[in-house]
Amino acid sequence: FDLEDAVAPSAKTEARRIVAEALVEGGYGRRERIIRINGLDTEWGHDDVTASASMEADAILFPKISSAAELVAAATEMTRAGVPERVALWAMMETPASMLNAAEIAAAHPRLACFVLGTNDLAKELGAAHTPQRLPLLVPISLCLLAARANRLACIDGVHNAIRDAEGFRAACVQGREMGFDGKTLIHPSQVAPCNQVFAPTEEELDLARRQVAAFEEAESAGRAVVVVDGRIVENLHVAAAKRMLVEDRLIREMAGN
Repeated sequence: FDLEDAVAPSAKTEARRIVAEALVEGGYGRRERIIRINGLDTEWGHDDVTASASMEADAILFPKISSAAELVAAATEMTRAGVPERVALWAMMETPASMLNAAEIAAAHPRLACFVLGTNDLAKELGAAHTPQRLPLLVPISLCLLAARANRLACIDGVHNAIRDAEGFRAACVQGREMGFDGKTLIHPSQVAPCNQVFAPTEEELDLARRQVAAFEEAESAGRAVVVVDGRIVENLHVAAAKRMLVEDRLIREMAGN
């Protein structure tokens, strides 16, 4: 639920009311409910946090976090406003300073749970072009992803602006998943289904995961040290990844059933 860029300045107060009503109405199943607020350096930011304290949200997303100090200030503001401890802090990473300070930001406060890449703002500040393979952005967003993983945070890739470019959007999702992102931010309903399809495990991947787990467990029971599936050695790290994928598939199926 966006209170920032998607809302005109004259509609900020009304947007807060609409979001609060939507959250009370519910109907989102097991999906996480995130409120992106206005920055604390704007005239609306502090009121957004205060209002969010009484909303049924799972996290508050703060825009343009560029330093550890800003992250700590965001967490402090949540505490001041009485936001329940169960509500996580998410951070938009969308400036060159965000990328360079990502490691410090990721470790700055235990309430932080997720980085969200703001690639449009990042490209603007870099003066970078939007290219199909996003080559100008790969170094900075990789730094952010590394920092997130080093601190056990979720990390969500940035948007794809061309809403009628289905092929390009799918390619961007594939690239994000191959890099290791947990998902992708979207700007149009038509992007939801293909994004979910790309980031969910395929039947082929699930079949391989099941066979890897079964073969490893069988080898352990038999006292064998070497496990081979489809001509490739299977080690503990492969089994851990396979089990994680199977859990992810189960959770996706449960969520889709709501």
